[in-house]
Amino acid sequence: MNSLVSTHHTLLKERSSAIRRGLMDRINRKSRLIAVKGSRGVGKTNFLLDYYREYHSGEPTCLYVNINNLFIAHDGLFHFAAYFYKLGGKVLLLDQVHKYPEWDKELKACYDAFPDLQIIFTSSSIVRIKSNPYLKEVVDMYNLSGLSFREFLELETGEKFSVYSFEDIIGHHEEIVEDILGKVRPLAFFSNYLEYGYYPIYLEQKSHIDYLLKNVNLTLEFDIPYVRQIELKYLVKLKQLLYIAAIDTNSNVNISKLSAAIGVSRATVLNYLNYMKDARLLTLLYDTDNDDDSGKKPKKLYIHNPNLLNAVCLDEVDPAVLRKSFFLSQLCPVGQIHYTDHADFLVDEKYKVSVCQEGKGRKLESSVIVMEDMIERGKGNVIPLWLAGFTY
Repeated sequence: MNSLVSTHHTLLKERSSAIRRGLMDRINRKSRLIAVKGSRGVGKTNFLLDYYREYHSGEPTCLYVNINNLFIAHDGLFHFAAYFYKLGGKVLLLDQVHKYPEWDKELKACYDAFPDLQIIFTSSSIVRIKSNPYLKEVVDMYNLSGLSFREFLELETGEKFSVYSFEDIIGHHEEIVEDILGKVRPLAFFSNYLEYGYYPIYLEQKSHIDYLLKNVNLTLEFDIPYVRQIELKYLVKLKQLLYIAAIDTNSNVNISKLSAAIGVSRATVLNYLNYMKDARLLTLLYDTDNDDDSGKKPKKLYIHNPNLLNAVCLDEVDPAVLRKSFFLSQLCPVGQIHYTDHADFLVDEKYKVSVCQEGKGRKLESSVIVMEDMIERGKGNVIPLWLAGFTY
């Protein structure tokens, strides 16, 4: 136990520049079992450490533990939690819990046995928690996304900016923009955000492209096979499919074409696409009458965020696709995005949205919300694209 406490304090000392994430305010702190899911690199470990720093700083009754620690491997998760509870422990912050065998069963046993113990745990975005038979009735689940453009601006400028719903942005974007422009010129930071600002590691990592590609490979070679039980010989197929998705997003998804390109069945292609969606490597768009668990094919697919797109495609990035990837990365965490024939996206089954370059928006009909790139201010149904980054 002493070594775990020592590791806890060492990590806190090494955590020099805390990033306060918006998710911190949305978590129900009264819940006894809380899951925080996220893809590689979005800051799950630091989120747990910041949670300790904000709500339990200096309290020995709260402890951060990485599930890979050999102490837990030897004694077992339940027995470790029982020992911690016996010593007066009240809050256990468990990192990467999905890497422990039968983690779900033991967490439920902890929940039942220790009524005064709160457990907050992180897991890969690939892991299904809300449908887990052991946890679905007792766990509160939250998704940790990468940095929004708003959060990136806060880090870069030291200013604080409000969060706005997409509905507020549509109705009041002219006033909102003036408030923001009183503090910062967002376009001065926008290209940097598209290149490297989604992942908090940019604050520490000099070669962000190498880091992102390493994370992509770890996700494809370890995370997905570990959770979805894919044989190693098929990993190259996942990589081929991801690259095709990155460079060819101007037409609707053709499952038969993808199947022929990578040499697997249509059903396997659909499975692979969903695996990469769960891993937050891809965003899949469906018609409103098809949800993403229906087994139907998606209508469109995009690389999950602009940083990944830049890393995977390097010099082959299509600016139009980059703009759409940005919009999706900002709106998907807070809304429902569907495919529509009448615009680029249908947001919350209500707003038809087109994303375009500067000067093109005025040619579209007034019923379409136009998110236009490289404009500082908008008017009417034409809204600056960067403002989509203030939704979380």
